[in-house]
Amino acid sequence: MDDSKPRGSSGLVARAVETALLPIHAAVSKPAQRAYLGTFLFAATSILLLCVSSVAYTLFYYNYVPQNSVERVVHLQFGDGHPHGTAHLSTSLTSLQPYDITLTLHLPRTPSNLAAGNFMLDLSLFGPSTVTTPSTSILPTSLYKLNTTATLAHSRRPAILTYTSPVVETANTLSGLPWYIMGWKSESEVVSVSMLEGVEFAKGWANVPQSLRVVVEADEKMQFYEVVVRIIAKLGGLRWVLYNHRVLSFLFFTTAFWSSSMISMALAWFAISTYLGSSPSVKMESETNGTIIKRERSDSDAFDPTSMEDLSDTSRIFPTLGRQVPLHFTGRKDVKKEEEIKREEDEVMRLTRLQPLAAEADDEDDDMSQETGGFRDSGIGTGLDEERLANVQRRRKALMNGRDSGA
Repeated sequence: MDDSKPRGSSGLVARAVETALLPIHAAVSKPAQRAYLGTFLFAATSILLLCVSSVAYTLFYYNYVPQNSVERVVHLQFGDGHPHGTAHLSTSLTSLQPYDITLTLHLPRTPSNLAAGNFMLDLSLFGPSTVTTPSTSILPTSLYKLNTTATLAHSRRPAILTYTSPVVETANTLSGLPWYIMGWKSESEVVSVSMLEGVEFAKGWANVPQSLRVVVEADEKMQFYEVVVRIIAKLGGLRWVLYNHRVLSFLFFTTAFWSSSMISMALAWFAISTYLGSSPSVKMESETNGTIIKRERSDSDAFDPTSMEDLSDTSRIFPTLGRQVPLHFTGRKDVKKEEEIKREEDEVMRLTRLQPLAAEADDEDDDMSQETGGFRDSGIGTGLDEERLANVQRRRKALMNGRDSGA
């Protein structure tokens, strides 16, 4: 009684420990490990595809949506002729996009500027520069290389300072005198002239302006503070949505790119897993007498009771209750031996071809003797077959004796 209590208590402790360790065993089991690996791969792939989608949308945005406003300051040059200046646009503009181009002049209200009255503003947009060489020349061609540019757009518009009478000019000066003294206001005027409206350039890099030129045509010498060319894109459709709703567009299109990438990855993964799952896994084992290919059973294979792959190689005899006949288990090796002995017996029986009954044999012997002139078979040659049959029977008897001794 004293020994049973410790055993019972130890059994309860063991069951309690086993019950407590069940979650740990479940957490570290092979299905759980496969689930962890699949979850990690899915999360890593999702994050990678999200980053790729963000970069793809950013590149798409900057390639599809042009700059909404481009400003270039033109530095005028004075000398012989009218004031003129150039500015480079580089890759600020794009093709198949309407633009409004405005020329803004910051002018001081000097007597010469007021006396100029109306003056003309000339704006030209040029494409990429090309190098040409005259075909007919007797001098070295290096001296005749000229940089020529194609004029893609041209406009001439008039401009004038706002007229004010001397009385109004004096009143404005007196009212704003404190601001003039503190430098918060200056005696100048900003004149904005629209030069081109809705100008659109054909498709192709050669049709996109790369530089511009401004010429101020006036009868009087004029003074300028600053000359600025403003190019404003008239966005419409999808470009307008992408530019005016940048955050929503980023979220929507990035999600769309990410979803399409995830769906494509899932389809590719399903196709690969289906292809790999359809072909049985094989294991190559190299031996001295050759190469053996064995098929490994997977967890999904169903149990086949008629299959001999799971049978043991050793024959066994299991005792039974009472006077019942003991149960005999035949191993794979013995089954193969029996099949081989049976094939040999069948082969011997086929070769010996047992003679028919005596009466039929006598009739056949008489007929054969009449046809062959009294010739009869002496039976020579059957000794080998009988010896072979005896050997087969001895092998079968030895196999049965081995099973009895094993029992």
